Amino acid sequence: MNNTKANVVFQFFPHLNRQAKSRILQLEDLYTFWNKQINVISRKDLPHLYIRHVLHSLSLSVVIKAPPFVSGQTVLDAGTGGGFPGIPLAIVHPDCHFILCDSIKKKIKVVEHVVRELKLHNVTPVVSRIEDLPERICGVVVSRAVTQLCGFLPWIRNKVAEEGRLMFLKGGDLSQEIAQAAAVCRIAEDNFTVTSLKDRFGSVGDGFFETKKICEIKQTSYLCAPLVKSS
Repeated sequence: MNNTKANVVFQFFPHLNRQAKSRILQLEDLYTFWNKQINVISRKDLPHLYIRHVLHSLSLSVVIKAPPFVSGQTVLDAGTGGGFPGIPLAIVHPDCHFILCDSIKKKIKVVEHVVRELKLHNVTPVVSRIEDLPERICGVVVSRAVTQLCGFLPWIRNKVAEEGRLMFLKGGDLSQEIAQAAAVCRIAEDNFTVTSLKDRFGSVGDGFFETKKICEIKQTSYLCAPLVKSS
């Protein structure tokens, strides 16, 4: 356990209780162990776990206006991989329920172990394709760089309740990706909101956050519109 590395998280979340801090501190040992069994995190990223994975995940809690992680909310982490952003968010928001979904069983095995070791009772790991999940399963969808939006949005159609929210951790220039998704899914481009992480975290992690962004779609009713059929 390396308290010094985790301090970058506590700097932005100074009011975490003792249990949450303890759980965050355990993440390094847990992922170091599992990365030797299954490559869930890039080896070059593992020494930067707390910046590139934990703090990046938690940026959804401190950058977005009117954060959606309110008590009683159900949050779907679609394509969670080894548990990001879902596990850090579940630690910080114990009053929300998190469904961590991935189609790769060995990755969910890692999630199950981490959840069990941390005693996170507000997390349900699920092995499934996103599109096979029940309808209206959640009020919020979060995801981190799973695929292009035009391919991802059809997977989560009808998974989120009316007036729900969708938030994606992305990087780089998103203008072309948003334009393509808007055209394919018939969502007006002004319903996409892009928030840069640079202003809040720009000095952290040797420029890691310089190009990182959150893309949000607030009006999820648009996702119920029929997709444009290819000719």
